[in-house]
Amino acid sequence: MPFEIVTVPCLKDNYAFLAHDSSTGATALVDAPEAAPILSELSARDWTLTDILITHHHWDHVDGLAEIVAATGARTWGNAEDADRLPPLDHAIAPGGTVTVGDESGTMIDVSGHTIGHVAFHFPDSRVAFTADSLMSLGCGRVFEGSPEMMHASLARLAALPPETVICSGHEYTANNAKFALTVDPDNAALISREAEVATARGEGRPTVPSTLQDELDTNPFLRAGDPAIRARLGMQDATDAEVFAEIRARKDAF
Repeated sequence: MPFEIVTVPCLKDNYAFLAHDSSTGATALVDAPEAAPILSELSARDWTLTDILITHHHWDHVDGLAEIVAATGARTWGNAEDADRLPPLDHAIAPGGTVTVGDESGTMIDVSGHTIGHVAFHFPDSRVAFTADSLMSLGCGRVFEGSPEMMHASLARLAALPPETVICSGHEYTANNAKFALTVDPDNAALISREAEVATARGEGRPTVPSTLQDELDTNPFLRAGDPAIRARLGMQDATDAEVFAEIRARKDAF
């Protein structure tokens, strides 16, 4: 049975995710921005938290971890190569390694760029990837520690997953991302339609996360550096995809 996925709003605009394996009763939490809403959701569903998957060290993804571990005894998983900046890990594994939740196995993927050592978790049987602040809904994370070339390569790894993959990203930034995307890809009919859907969802107080990888391939400019229309609009017809990505990221930073 595939995971049952629950999106848990936290803080001002963060999301945590619960992934429940009904066949075993195991439940994983991806990132822990704050404890109260996560523990409340677990209690409301009568789920037992068994695992916590940490994507990166930023405070708004780990601040609730100690309280949640104390309340549940869940085991923690994270990137062994960034363990010195993460909370204590029960399972420190390297990118490419296997994560198990109940009967399902997933892969830790290196998506460095936003931070060095940022990882995503892909569970192929459930067709879901938890990408936090790497690939985001209509965007990508700001490049704080890596380089644009590194971030472009990380996003390419995620873009190569099956297009039906559900992308669970870490923040409710989609409305702003959509407005920016239209500045570099204004004639994209799929993007125009998606921007309207996002505006409706936010007006009704609904999350715009998760999305699907196909949605992102069709509308997210950070996955579309090779698109001729975007290249022409930027005047970068002869640039590499990484150079176009870097220009899009720089424009978003100034947006």
